Amino acid sequence: MQSLVLAGGKGIRLRPVTLHTPKPIVPIANTPLLFYQLELLRRGGVRDVVLSLSYQPHKIEDRIGDGSHVNIRVSYAVETSPLGTAGAFKNGAHLINETAVVLNGDILTDVDLEDVIRFHKDAGAAATIVLSPVPNPTGYGLVVTDAEHRVLRFIEKPKPEEITCDTINAGIYILEPKLLDYIPEGEPFTFEYGLFPKLVKMGEIVMGFVSHGYWRDIGTPESYLQANLDVIAGRVKLLDPPVFVSGDKFDSDIHIDSTSLIDPSCTVKPGVHIVNSVISRNCYIEERAHIENSLIRSASRIGTGASVSGALIGKGCHVGKAVNIGAGSVLGDKSVVTDYGRI
Repeated sequence: MQSLVLAGGKGIRLRPVTLHTPKPIVPIANTPLLFYQLELLRRGGVRDVVLSLSYQPHKIEDRIGDGSHVNIRVSYAVETSPLGTAGAFKNGAHLINETAVVLNGDILTDVDLEDVIRFHKDAGAAATIVLSPVPNPTGYGLVVTDAEHRVLRFIEKPKPEEITCDTINAGIYILEPKLLDYIPEGEPFTFEYGLFPKLVKMGEIVMGFVSHGYWRDIGTPESYLQANLDVIAGRVKLLDPPVFVSGDKFDSDIHIDSTSLIDPSCTVKPGVHIVNSVISRNCYIEERAHIENSLIRSASRIGTGASVSGALIGKGCHVGKAVNIGAGSVLGDKSVVTDYGRI
């Protein structure tokens, strides 16, 4: 079984997180997102993965390598210009010769791929789209299926009166190689607006597999932060649990709760409180700082008596003395908030 991971996007919605870090390798609980996806594929029986890249490809190649450290063979297909989701699949055609799992590079999920692949084969489908139920589908594209789970139509960003189901395209597909013939060569083409509607219209068997496992599009800072908190809360059944660092490693006069994840390279000073948060490598947390429900990325410094709550702090930031950073705040890399500032 082969796989293509669509990892070429610029991550515009996720800025400023992605200004210096490509979206596929932004860290989730101190582990690059792609490692979660490679583990998902490995558990599904996939051992041959093609990463389709475009934006800052060398950073991704340097971080992932040939995949041998995770027992998967990783190869790369780099687009000279963006080709869309289906166009990227076509661009990797020379590396694909069998049924393929295609995965968007900006989702965190623990769907059981073995179940999806079995469902696809049993149905004799040309394409299977994994669907995820969401409470409010108006911001997504609905996928409508019949009683046998065959896809009937697509409704993009439906109005409330158009909502007849709650299942959206989860960005995970099982595709037969013959579908490459439906995709034009060397021009932008998408699965969502181009290939899948065309297949349904032509009578090809397109199936929808509804997954009730964990699924999250990490494409915005708010969702990215929540993905980190979901992993440390144990909501994602995928990688082994993170190695939590307790307060015993640091000064005795600190409080670190049992869910917080702190890289052991960090310095944490007396009187610090860290609650339900992720602290990346080489951070420096000064006396009496309070961090709650937040993500602090690598090499950042949180000043004495500062409070960070429900916020995302980029790499190499300096948060000054007695600063108060409130919920929903996002600091880009190397930001400076001077002493006593409030955000």
